[in-house]
Amino acid sequence: MPISGTPSRAELLAHLAATRIAGEVATPRENNLSHYRKLANGDRHYWLGLEFGDRWSDEQDVLAVMAERAGVSDDAEHRYGQDTIDPELTVAALERMAGRLRKAAAGRQRVLLATGHPGGLLDVHRATAAALRAAGCEIVVIPDGLATDEGYVMQFADVAVLEHGATLWHTHSGEPMKAILTALKREGRPLPDLVVADHGWAGSAGQHGVDSVGYADCNDPALFLAEAEGTLQVTVPLDDHVVSPRHYDPMTAYLLAEAGLA
Repeated sequence: MPISGTPSRAELLAHLAATRIAGEVATPRENNLSHYRKLANGDRHYWLGLEFGDRWSDEQDVLAVMAERAGVSDDAEHRYGQDTIDPELTVAALERMAGRLRKAAAGRQRVLLATGHPGGLLDVHRATAAALRAAGCEIVVIPDGLATDEGYVMQFADVAVLEHGATLWHTHSGEPMKAILTALKREGRPLPDLVVADHGWAGSAGQHGVDSVGYADCNDPALFLAEAEGTLQVTVPLDDHVVSPRHYDPMTAYLLAEAGLA
């Protein structure tokens, strides 16, 4: 369902549901609940670079936040089958994110963009970086020679990514962002004023006290919990890897238009 130009709010809501970016998403209910349980049990893979201590040790509390902020079913007895992301919550979060991007542009702030889901969201971040640069923001150039146990921390089209075996890598880890922030400090360079990211890239930035906004799927509760606690400014609920990355184009156009960056 291609949409040319910038969609209206109603058009975007329909598009999100039709492409399953939101609405009845592909992520099954049992996968969501499994991830909520693992986060509550202290599995740091699901903390996405954040530090929760024992604050979210009850998976029912995690479910309640996810129902409120992502629109998954709040029925604890619903354990299998279809789950949902509320498109209204997705668009409302995009509008909040647009407000933070507008502030960055007005202040010509230093912005770092990064993705742990390059197969889905790389071009969303690339377009956002281009719009911010055109508005006078400084897009942070990451230091050279950075690596984690998973691979090399690189930057393509102004977006930081993890590279492994000549391939852009899917990662939930917060270590790549930690490597960037540590290297910036070591070089005496200022930290970003804003990070726009997803997965552990967004979580780690927020944990380090950097303003951070991000995208997250309904099976990745950590960023929603961080927003609830105030560690992240905004978390946008969406399926972060739908059939075609082009499906995200109308969403990106709406975001940038709302931010005054179109």
